[in-house]
Amino acid sequence: MTKYKAVIFDCDGVLVDSETLGNRVLAEMITEIGFPLSPEQAVQQFKGGKLADCLAVVEDQMGQKLPDDFANQVRAQMAEVFQTELQAIQGVREALESIPVTKCVASNGPQEKMALTLKITDLLHYFEGRIFSAYTLGVWKPEPDLYLYAAKQMEVHPEECVVIEDSHLGVQAAVAAGIPVLGYADHSSPAELEALGAKTFRSMHELPALLGFSSEIS
Repeated sequence: MTKYKAVIFDCDGVLVDSETLGNRVLAEMITEIGFPLSPEQAVQQFKGGKLADCLAVVEDQMGQKLPDDFANQVRAQMAEVFQTELQAIQGVREALESIPVTKCVASNGPQEKMALTLKITDLLHYFEGRIFSAYTLGVWKPEPDLYLYAAKQMEVHPEECVVIEDSHLGVQAAVAAGIPVLGYADHSSPAELEALGAKTFRSMHELPALLGFSSEIS
């Protein structure tokens, strides 16, 4: 028996396997302008972050400004790569089918990026009309505003919903909002997410049972 009336999903790295692809693109483009950065370093430094903040860190490390339109170039290149390479997180579609309560997405990414990645991976229909972006509020994770806004939009109290996250920033935001949080740790450190307040799991096949909806998906 579940106590949750709604489930709030982060997008990148939780629903769609975009963290690795996006940070690969970012690393390649930054390397091309003369500042070597590996995809692994990009993931470690920027996972879950707002693109503008990521680029500000790069500028600080480089000691110089990036081209004015660099963020737009990065987004365009990411969109191109997503069209051909992006996949849904393994097992997430089956998990979504097994979760019978209201589901939404709340991400630091722009609305149009979420709509694109969810459409490419055929997950958009699970969340139509319930996609919430930090850009709408002008406040980003780790601040709690986005998750509190999502809960309000779904007409549930914070303690009546649960957040599914994979990043430090996202877990911090959920904890600050007073919302229980499960940390998807397939590509993250379980110990680090747990230290921030998440209960972790490694496979989306485990998720429905963790939420109290059904037994683990085989």
